[in-house]
Amino acid sequence: MTSKSTLPLYNNSSNRYEDSDSVLTPVSKSASPRESTPHSAYEQSSSSQMDKHVKSSNLPRIDRPRFMLLVLLYLLQGVPVGLGFGSVPFLLKSGQLSYSQVGIFTLASYPYSLKLLWAPVVDSFYSKRLGRRRSWIIPVQLLSSIVLITIGSKIDFLLEDLFANLQKLTVVFFLLILLCATQDIAVDGWALTSMSPSALSYASTAQTIGLNTGYFMSFTVFLAFNSPDFANKYLRPTPLDAGVMTLGQYMKFWGFVYFVVTIGLLFISEDPNHLVQQDKKYEDIEMVELERDIASVGNTVHAHSEVGNVNTESLTGVYKKMIAILRLPNVRAFVILHLISKIGFQANEGATNLKLLEKGFSKEDLAITVLIDFPFEIIFGYYAGRWSTGAGPLNPWLYAYLGRIAAACLSQFMVWCFPSDGKVTSAYFLSVILSHLLGSFMSTIQFVSICAFHTQIADPAIGGTYMTTLNTLSNLGGQWPRLVVFYLIDKLTRATCLPSESAITSPAINNPFVGEKYYHCVNAKLKTECVSNGGVCHVEHDGYMRTNLICIAIGLALYFYVIKGLVMRLQSLPPSAWRLKK
Repeated sequence: MTSKSTLPLYNNSSNRYEDSDSVLTPVSKSASPRESTPHSAYEQSSSSQMDKHVKSSNLPRIDRPRFMLLVLLYLLQGVPVGLGFGSVPFLLKSGQLSYSQVGIFTLASYPYSLKLLWAPVVDSFYSKRLGRRRSWIIPVQLLSSIVLITIGSKIDFLLEDLFANLQKLTVVFFLLILLCATQDIAVDGWALTSMSPSALSYASTAQTIGLNTGYFMSFTVFLAFNSPDFANKYLRPTPLDAGVMTLGQYMKFWGFVYFVVTIGLLFISEDPNHLVQQDKKYEDIEMVELERDIASVGNTVHAHSEVGNVNTESLTGVYKKMIAILRLPNVRAFVILHLISKIGFQANEGATNLKLLEKGFSKEDLAITVLIDFPFEIIFGYYAGRWSTGAGPLNPWLYAYLGRIAAACLSQFMVWCFPSDGKVTSAYFLSVILSHLLGSFMSTIQFVSICAFHTQIADPAIGGTYMTTLNTLSNLGGQWPRLVVFYLIDKLTRATCLPSESAITSPAINNPFVGEKYYHCVNAKLKTECVSNGGVCHVEHDGYMRTNLICIAIGLALYFYVIKGLVMRLQSLPPSAWRLKK
């Protein structure tokens, strides 16, 4: 891949949109950013057609192929994300690690919260032949394919000793998530330029459907096929001790899928034909009008030097512009919103499933729960995209915030009333499903709503960098509290291994409880040791319950005193309030 040291400020695929107080509208390449009135009959016709399309809430037929392509690319991105954010933490917790140790593994997800550091590089260096976005998507996905196949051949061995290999697993998945984050930068930028302005709100819908599909395939579907109990109960006539698929086999399978899809991208153009033709019409009209104006003043000296010029800026300039964006007062306020808006439901969404697993809820039942949730996620994502169009795109986000707080409260109750004998009844199982549906519904509404808002306010001139900056801050808001939450759960848990009656009367040489030498059993390994020594692990205070209550209280206080007013103010601003001065 060849590289360029400069970044086109308005290139052929990113100049279709112009600042407007209502929507992003198409303009010609040489149109001044300050021009708000069309200067040709064609632009007037196009503007009226655009207004007509914007009022429609349906995805235009001509944009559906690119919509499906975006769904596929986001799905590929969601596969490693589902492993790193979902399945592997479950395997670690099942492998008797503590919440704090699982929290260490969450560091592997941090590239999603740091990708704005290299987003300008992705926006700046590219091959003209491949195109601005494909120049990164193709090689990154090929590298991801290699990493998935390579790691897949070794991952099962690493899982045999989690305590010794926790650091290696964290580094390996950090690399994989780093590649996914880089692909996300390019795909986010491509989403802005590969669909018509009237279909931009559906870019977030494509992201929701694709990411959720990939996530659930790597979380729900994989856990189900990896579980021996699930396979023996639903898939096999003869019980076996192993699941249908190991983690290594799953990763190698998706490594080959990555390869096939990436090869297919070589035969897909960077820009869809209908937008290329639209740009060409604008260029032709500009040429005719420019030649007419030049002829009227009798000056033809500089005609060819001005037509087709493209503004460029260095990579350093992109970083400066990114810093300038972050210095905008409205963006700074938006940063604060992102960093505090997910505290209220961190314990619920990060630890509730792990806590249910710890209490005896089986992996296969949990997989079924999330599997039932999956089709609803797709439906939620589609309609959330429609609700987030027009004025007040963040209103659904506000309602869903309270919904996620309610889901956290419901999850607290579900954990508290878990059957003491460990036998999950049909009624309890149904309650867990409804709790998951509520949380997923509200989470999807917030995700689609905030992504649609990002699309509305992002400056397409630096679309990849702007979108990535906003999405990264959103991811960071969901990542930085996670490690703190896992630490608090262990810290606030009081569980003591008490001697049973048989342990007290056993010979002193084999009895660890003689002399009241009790010890804490805050994780599954210590609990197993306690039981194997004839003791009983008595939980005096559950750190999960306390941590979840703390998160809920903080979330409600932030909502009523900070978040609600801030959101109402930010969404009332015109897109021009989010742009740098030209």
